[in-house]
This record gives sequence, C-alpha cells and structure tokens, in this order.
Amino acid sequence: MKHTIPTRKVAWLEAVSACLAFFGCSLPAATAETNVTIQSSIYGGSFNPPNVSISVNDSVRWVWNGNFHSTTSDTSLWDSGVQNAGFTFTNVFTSAGNFPYSCSVHYFQGSVNVGTVGNIPPSVTITNPPDGAVFSAPADVTITATTADGSGSVTNVEFFQGTTSLTNQTSGPYTTVVNALAAGAYAFSAVATDSLGNTATNTISISVVTPVAILLSNPLLLPGSQFRFDYTADAGLRYVVERSTGLPNFSPLMTNTAAGSSVTFTDSAAALGLSFYRVGRLPNP
Repeated sequence: MKHTIPTRKVAWLEAVSACLAFFGCSLPAATAETNVTIQSSIYGGSFNPPNVSISVNDSVRWVWNGNFHSTTSDTSLWDSGVQNAGFTFTNVFTSAGNFPYSCSVHYFQGSVNVGTVGNIPPSVTITNPPDGAVFSAPADVTITATTADGSGSVTNVEFFQGTTSLTNQTSGPYTTVVNALAAGAYAFSAVATDSLGNTATNTISISVVTPVAILLSNPLLLPGSQFRFDYTADAGLRYVVERSTGLPNFSPLMTNTAAGSSVTFTDSAAALGLSFYRVGRLPNP
C-alpha cells in the first residue's frame, strides 16, 4: 500500500524551507575590533600600531599603557579625553575613509583606514634636532629620523636641506650630518618611501646665529647672601654660570637655555668674602 504526503503538508514544508533560507541570508555580517595601545616614551608617546586598516562597521579599541594621553580625531569625530593607564576607549567606524587622529597632549599621530585596506602610507619623524632648535655658527648638525611601516615596508629614507637632497638611505638607523652651517634659517626634511610606493614627509626648521660676546653687568648684592647680575646671550643657545672663591678653580652653578638677549642670574647662596663669576656658552648639541 502506497503512502503519500498530503499536498497541503508539502506546501507547508516548502514554506518553512523558504523561510529558513530567507532568515539565513539576512544574518548580519560579523564585525571586528582592532586594538591600539597608547604608550609613553621619552619623546612623549606613541600609538602602537600607528596606522590600522579596518572594514566599515568595525571598531578600534584604544588601550592606555601610559598616562596623560588621548585619542582625538583630527576632524572632531571622536575624543576620549585625556586618560591614564588602564583606561580603554572604543569607536565604531560606520563609513569608509581615512581618519587621522592624535594625542591632544603630546601630539603624536595615528590613522584609521576604513574600507581602503592596502594603501596606508608609512610614517616618518625627525627626532633630532627638535623643531625650532638654535645653534651657534658654524654649526655641525646631526639629523636623525625614525619610521613606522604602513601597508608596505619602508624601503628608504631621503634627507633634504630645503629642496637639495643630502642622502638617500636604504636601512636604518637613518641619520646624516650637515657641517659648518653659517648663520641663517634652515629647513630639513625626511621622506620615507615604502614597498608600495607610498611616501611620508616630516620637516623641521632650525636657526643658526652668530653668537654675541658675553658681557656681565649690573652686579648687585642682595639681602640674605644673594648676589645678582645680568649677562648678554642669544635666545635658544645654552649657557653655564660658574663661581670661584679661589682662582683658578670654578664650579658650575647653573646651566640654562637663554630665553632672550639678556639673562638675569641670582646666586641665592653666595659665599662670604670675595667671589668670582664667569659665564660660558655651551657647545652645540
């Protein structure tokens, strides 16, 4: 005897199958989370890794390993505020594009590439000399740069003085020396290129000055064993003040970077009796 399934029941099974297929196709795609560590260093800090690539609707989670740092969008899309070690902050990226950001305290930078995986440029930073440094003429200046990979690996760093190429180096440490710079203003750049042809540039400016003669003036004995005088200087150059109570032996009292053309120094513990003072300009770093 043959057994058959009623037509009405078959139709119901087909409807259930179609329904399961429909809901199966509608399940949302899984999203991903990428971690970035915020860490301190002698230069202020860094994002690690500095550049990340994610897909639309993925998120980035920043984890603080250092203090007094933030993750702050350059275009005001997000701002964690300044936080300390142990804090975390997450942002979901709902549209494609490149989103640069920085620490609002120490200004180190990073970027989030959304939906454009495979084209993140490298980064390069001139770590010496600092931007705005002042040297006495003639100046020998050592320029040093560090890099971080993007989508490709860094293949070379080229140094420039203005538009003139100084050297092109294919491996680190990336450094070059410029000798006997005369008084004037100078711009130096480091250009990093990676294996995909992407480039990144960092530029700094320095000044070289002809130092003025150091002249001491306006000596003044103050109450409480204090002695004060002024000396001429060049803003941005470094000086040392020394004292002697028995020539020719001098002892350093203070070193400083001059803020202007005249510096006032006060010896708050001047020795009793006769003392001699002298000021010297320190060598270029």
